[in-house]
Amino acid sequence: MAEDKEQQPESLLPYDEWVEEAMRQVVARAIAHVAANGLPGEHHFYVTFRTDYPGVVMPPRLRTRYPQEMTIVLQHQFWDLKMDEEAGLISVGLSFGGVPASLVIPLGAVTGFADPHVRYGLRFRPVPAVQEQEQPEPEGETAPEPEGRTAPEPEKSEETPQVVSLDAFRRRPPTKS
Repeated sequence: MAEDKEQQPESLLPYDEWVEEAMRQVVARAIAHVAANGLPGEHHFYVTFRTDYPGVVMPPRLRTRYPQEMTIVLQHQFWDLKMDEEAGLISVGLSFGGVPASLVIPLGAVTGFADPHVRYGLRFRPVPAVQEQEQPEPEGETAPEPEGRTAPEPEKSEETPQVVSLDAFRRRPPTKS
């Protein structure tokens, strides 16, 4: 009898997919809000995405350095942030080692989103890596950097991608003493 309680019937409705799609819309709304209004207070975002996902546009030097996954920080040094909700694309200008670059990230490529200021984080199911295929790079891969804005050099990646748990950023109910 205990086995019957542990086994859940298989759903004929894709609830997990619907929930994941709804959570991705939280990311889209947060990005769209910041694109329109700027970052309020101390809020800032960590966005982790699959660099090998179809439709990701990034300079070849960054794709070589981050062949599978990359995390960007949207805090002080970014520009031209846009969320095309209809196409499901995030675009942003960032500086890497003092060299400006434009990124285009499909919402489906996002595997993690966090706002450390409020300890909020979302994790998405990893997207299987696609086979090696050349992504077209836009002409003039970089966007002009506004004066006085430079992004910090991203941490050096090792050959094995590092996974950061976002559990520390999730809201937890208060513990009873």
